[in-house]
Amino acid sequence: MKNSQAFEWPVIDMYTRQMAITDGVLVDLMQPGFIGLVRQAGIKFPVAMTAAAFQDYVELTPKAKEAGNDIKGRLWDVLWMLRTEILKSRGRNLSEILFQFYCVTDRIKPSLCTLKSVVGPGDDGEPVITIMKPEED
Repeated sequence: MKNSQAFEWPVIDMYTRQMAITDGVLVDLMQPGFIGLVRQAGIKFPVAMTAAAFQDYVELTPKAKEAGNDIKGRLWDVLWMLRTEILKSRGRNLSEILFQFYCVTDRIKPSLCTLKSVVGPGDDGEPVITIMKPEED
């Protein structure tokens, strides 16, 4: 038995990123309608957001509608502020980044919001970005 085999166990169950997207746990930002914004923001890795973060900061709340927001504009704000924080973080560990932006949530006046970006391996080991609320993992 090789040393590497000593630490291998059979996979009992697996939940992939694609399964999470299909189940609605993650929102794929590489889909038509969003991918252009991801690319415009200069983000090269595939990006997804947790459904909770997407619902709170991208989807239109009643107050966001009242303020004249639209989904693409709200998503752009998230992506642009993530990009800005990535550029400020050069030379530091980029596997997890907290970033802030202003967003209309439950009142018309925008409030300062915080999200977390995590870079990890995708289903095929490629680097992917997941944007989530700070308390999510």
